[in-house]
Amino acid sequence: MFGNLTGSTAPSGSDWGERMLNTVASQSIRHLFSQCDDVEVVIRCNPSSKLLQGSIDSFKMNGRGLVIRRDFPVEKMSFETDAVALDFSSILSGKIRLKQPTQAVAEVILCEDGINQSFKAELVTKRLRNLDMPALTELTGGAPVSFPEVQVQLLPQNRLRISAKAELPNNSIVPICLTVTLAIERRRRILFKDPQFEADAVPESLRETSRTLAAALAQILDNMVDLDRFDLDGVMMRLNRLETQGKKLIFSGYAQIDHFPRNP
Repeated sequence: MFGNLTGSTAPSGSDWGERMLNTVASQSIRHLFSQCDDVEVVIRCNPSSKLLQGSIDSFKMNGRGLVIRRDFPVEKMSFETDAVALDFSSILSGKIRLKQPTQAVAEVILCEDGINQSFKAELVTKRLRNLDMPALTELTGGAPVSFPEVQVQLLPQNRLRISAKAELPNNSIVPICLTVTLAIERRRRILFKDPQFEADAVPESLRETSRTLAAALAQILDNMVDLDRFDLDGVMMRLNRLETQGKKLIFSGYAQIDHFPRNP
């Protein structure tokens, strides 16, 4: 077995140890997600004998069709590390242990349909129900307001159109439409900046009420999306930039990997 690790190569050019490590890593990474259509892991180690000392040159993961915490679809996620130090004995037992935390360049791609599915998740909807906001006291008399339906459309230049419905205390429903600019704060929060009310999308008789509610919804969303609420086992994501491209929202940044996910 160790002869294969240190000497010969398979016809595909992949060392036995690298293939074994790829398999173990793929299985571990799948446990990060509630659903995973495909995960590809590529380990580079040259010469292969370095693996016996737990040293690899790079680790790269590409995942597609992922779901985080059962309700948050990710079209694609990828990350790639530089050199990584591993506990080689753990690999032989079907696990991966890092000798020290490592960082990786990361990219996450969300699609418009997936974002809208996320707005139906319980973690999100509970933050949009029965809201008591001082800014709406004059409108509601202090009674709570809910936003039971939120739909988004990705626009160029990092803009987002939000169409929603607000449920007032008298059970009346008021449509809302606004655009915002997406931005990043402290590498972990997604901001909904510069809200612009779209009056033409709302009946004239409801526009002033809708304008007030749109401003309130923008404030709520601006304080909602924090990556730390979507933590993955052993992996902390941080963002450097975002960009809208057609029906996709692309984030790039880095991942700090403290440990590989623990198999259940």
